[in-house]
Amino acid sequence: MTSSHTLLGFDFGTKSIGVAIGQQITGTASPLDALPAKDGIPDWDKIATIYDQWRPQIVVVGLPLNMDGTKQQVTFAAQKFANRLHAKFKIPVHTFDERLTTVDAKATLFEMGGYKKLSKGKIDSASACLILESYMSQSY
Repeated sequence: MTSSHTLLGFDFGTKSIGVAIGQQITGTASPLDALPAKDGIPDWDKIATIYDQWRPQIVVVGLPLNMDGTKQQVTFAAQKFANRLHAKFKIPVHTFDERLTTVDAKATLFEMGGYKKLSKGKIDSASACLILESYMSQSY
């Protein structure tokens, strides 16, 4: 594994999908604009544009599990989204347990700027950052 991988992270949701870009060399991630989704289906052309712009070597999709680790309905939808990303773009896609990332993202955004920072898209993309950074800290 080289130290210069670019990673793309997604916080899957049925109405909004948070997006972040990360660099393995620094172990940090930055939020991109969240993507609207209709019943979990994004605009695949927008995702293709993100792939073309950032050229990730690894993609990470947050896997929403119940607090006890069991799967829920959205867990299966997130796995399906991850499978479709891999099928469409042929880049390795990993799923990563995302429990508590939305709570952490809200707390971080609130610390940065109060309630005005807590828009849904910002929370989703901040969650995608936390998913990526957690993945990198445990995987490298």
